[in-house]
Amino acid sequence: MDARTEYALRDEIVRIGKLMWEKNFIAAGDGNLSVRLGADRLLCTPTGLSKGFLNAEQLIVIDLEGNKVGANGGAARDLMPSSEIRLHLECYRQRADIQAVIHAHPPSAIACTLVGISLAKCILPEVVYDLGTIPTLPYATPTSLEGPERIRELIPRYDALMLERHGSVTVGASLWEAYMRLERLEHSALIALQANAVQPVTPLTDAQLQKLAQLRQNVFARRGRDVCAECNACMVSEKHAARLNA
Repeated sequence: MDARTEYALRDEIVRIGKLMWEKNFIAAGDGNLSVRLGADRLLCTPTGLSKGFLNAEQLIVIDLEGNKVGANGGAARDLMPSSEIRLHLECYRQRADIQAVIHAHPPSAIACTLVGISLAKCILPEVVYDLGTIPTLPYATPTSLEGPERIRELIPRYDALMLERHGSVTVGASLWEAYMRLERLEHSALIALQANAVQPVTPLTDAQLQKLAQLRQNVFARRGRDVCAECNACMVSEKHAARLNA
């Protein structure tokens, strides 16, 4: 990769990390970001540092096993990747199209996992159209091997996941796309949390979902995902999506 491109990615990680901190998606040393530098290298944030106050020289280069590689001198000399980098590595292993991964601790989305509000239900049309659904994985001890094991089965079919009681994982073809999916996830969680505090929310109807499917058919068919596995209101299954795309 051209050195100028790496510099630009370093600046983008710093910018997005600060945005995440400013928007309360992370606190203290929480969260981590990574992006592909090439076929066998990643650029990632170090462990233990606030993403609101990072500088580009503190980012580190690792291989696909999580080991530091290359120069990594200066401000990055004594810094190490977070043990949560295993979540990122599993995402990259499972999907060649993923170029960036963001792990965050968005408070509303985490609160939804605590009170049993599923973000996998088709409630908001913008989320269904733009992102599909957001499954919640069963609880796994943070930093352990349980997290990557939980992610392995679902990340091939979803671009945003919730880890029960822990946080979110969003992926994308760029850092910005992964970040925008994090914003979408937390915004939809905030709406779901506030609405369900008043009364249980009714999912979109079959007819409403069919119109969304016709607007953007591939959001349902992409990688063979099942869109509404939980709410029983969605007719857009793999079979139906295949019919729409025929």
